[in-house]
Amino acid sequence: MAHLPLTYPQGMVAPTPRPALAGIPVYRAGRPAADPASKLSSNELPFDPLPGVLDRAVAELRHVNRYPDAGCTALTTALAGHHEVDPDRIAIGTGSVAVLYALLSAFCGPGDEVVLPWRSFEAYPIAVELTGAAGVRVPVGADGTHDLAGMAAAITPRTRAVLVCTPNNPTGPVVTADELASLVAAVPPSVLLVVDEAYVEFVTDPAAASGPDWLDRENVVVLRTFSKAHGLAALRVGYALAHAPVAEAVRKVLPPFGVSDVAQAAAIASLESLDAMGERVAAVVAERDAVVAGLRGQGWDVPQAQGNFVWLPLGAEAVEFAAAAQPLSVRAFAGEGVRVTIGLPEVNEQFLATTRRWRTGS
Repeated sequence: MAHLPLTYPQGMVAPTPRPALAGIPVYRAGRPAADPASKLSSNELPFDPLPGVLDRAVAELRHVNRYPDAGCTALTTALAGHHEVDPDRIAIGTGSVAVLYALLSAFCGPGDEVVLPWRSFEAYPIAVELTGAAGVRVPVGADGTHDLAGMAAAITPRTRAVLVCTPNNPTGPVVTADELASLVAAVPPSVLLVVDEAYVEFVTDPAAASGPDWLDRENVVVLRTFSKAHGLAALRVGYALAHAPVAEAVRKVLPPFGVSDVAQAAAIASLESLDAMGERVAAVVAERDAVVAGLRGQGWDVPQAQGNFVWLPLGAEAVEFAAAAQPLSVRAFAGEGVRVTIGLPEVNEQFLATTRRWRTGS
């Protein structure tokens, strides 16, 4: 059948996105590398999945003709036991970033404000501005730490949420327990205090804050993920711990059937393999500390590293360094610095050789 030509009234324009999208960039993932072991740009764990985790995930592939459990029932039960909280205080999504998007969508809108540290996780401003709210960026200190006093001072009657990233991605330092206590006291009960602990398993600083210590507060939300220490980045599983009405609001916004049964099974198996996971985390931490010591020995001013990455505050030279590091793929933030994931020992040695050449010019 012939298609009739389409005619439009004069002056009609094509569909346009919401104005909130006009200044929002597309999220940029870490640059791939020809050799996966050389990819130090995405803070991935450099090991294959644990055998038990892989076996459980593969077994679920037999059921991919069926929808997954929309309520993530078994995983919610496992997490509730792990954290010793009621199941209704948990919301699970496709990575902690998806949970954050849902949380902000549930509580923020045009005219609102969200206070956040900067430089911090690149997705924060995007998640905020998609809701129509404005992100209020409070610069981190020269040592990469949060300016929590500055963040508290930035709270206004329009503030709906305050974001804290500990350890901070990409700079590395943690928020201490005393610092978080002061911020909790400063944030009004009507304002969400979101503590993003994506890298918490790598933390060794005894002074570090623990988000779950504050879950008695109705406005505190803790974000966790299976993408980093658990090594399940491709399966996309993250969750929030929150007061029950907050968690319920997040679940309302999250898309149905978002987390596959394959991902849920793998996450449960990982929770049952914490000793084996801990051994891998310990290996990464040992390499991280060795890399930091090597960098400082070369004369680099490296912030406290408490995640599975290090930060080089290269400023205007960041992009040039990233190009010089090839075939290693590192994450450059133009005009600010370079974040480098801790990889396998031989790759870390290659990275240290790169930084040595950069500083000596040879």
